[in-house]
Amino acid sequence: MRTPVSVSSAVPFSGHLPIDKELGIIPETMRRLFPHLRSCHPLMSYLALGPHAQHLIDAQRLDWPLGPLEALAERQGDVLLLGVTHTSNTAIHLAEQHLGRSRFYRYAKEADQVWMELPNIPGQSHRFDDIEPALRPATQEATIGTCRARRISIQEVLATAKRLIVANSAALLCDDPDCRCFAALQQRLVTLSTQNTPK
Repeated sequence: MRTPVSVSSAVPFSGHLPIDKELGIIPETMRRLFPHLRSCHPLMSYLALGPHAQHLIDAQRLDWPLGPLEALAERQGDVLLLGVTHTSNTAIHLAEQHLGRSRFYRYAKEADQVWMELPNIPGQSHRFDDIEPALRPATQEATIGTCRARRISIQEVLATAKRLIVANSAALLCDDPDCRCFAALQQRLVTLSTQNTPK
């Protein structure tokens, strides 16, 4: 269980801050050891390496934090899961948002006693591994030491997630009313009812 962080201990975002330990050791290792670009979103900062790094970083806006994943899809990039499940596959959140699901507001400290409201922050992902059987045919898998490595086209991830959600509004969500999954489901149902309302 994560220890609650006091609001008073929050610091404004800086590109020199270490990456949250919850994201694993790989992003922080890349930040420290490899030349990279880093986006400046205070809650969802991305690292990008290689010849397309600037294009990926430029795709992010404060009101559209998942922009780099859209840019990756335009470049026909891949999702690489290293020792983690699809609960770490942020591309699924992009598919949700394209369908009108899972848009939340959160707050970040901009300066001393100044906070900013940020939209379109993804919700929960603890049921995302339900997508694994549907993605299995499109997944390349290898073992690196003790690490299970899986590579899937991001376009395939987006298409599969959208197909599952369109077929079932509750797909990849839990039914716990105390969870943001439940809120995301309600948002999806509102979107559907709006789309189906005669004009």
